[in-house]
Amino acid sequence: MIIYGTALLALCHLLGIFLGDLLGQLMGVKTNVGGVGIAMLLLIFARLYLQHKQWMPALTERGVEYWGAMYIPVVVAMAAQQDVVAALRGGPVAVLAALGAVLICACAISLINRMEKPEAIAAADDTLNLAKEVHHA
Repeated sequence: MIIYGTALLALCHLLGIFLGDLLGQLMGVKTNVGGVGIAMLLLIFARLYLQHKQWMPALTERGVEYWGAMYIPVVVAMAAQQDVVAALRGGPVAVLAALGAVLICACAISLINRMEKPEAIAAADDTLNLAKEVHHA
């Protein structure tokens, strides 16, 4: 069921927030450091693991895909809750950690984009167009 994808997200979110708080304590700042990002990484790894083991039904995968599409709004909403001023007062370590995370993410996205084959992208586009035609019919 789609709700299981949401349950998987909730579990990853709780674990990510816990690990973000723990990371913040280890760094000496009194705020969550990267909890939402950790949660999204956990969701990606959990999805890949469950797909590899063939334990994820198609409807559950749809729930996970939904939250994958909601990544940017979720990050923006969660970042609004963070106390950025406290993180900046925590010292340059928090700023360096943020810049490092941005650089790592940019490199990872660039690497993933370069690894995609044009045939796979064309097949995905064809599938999407077919789905749109079926939906509108």
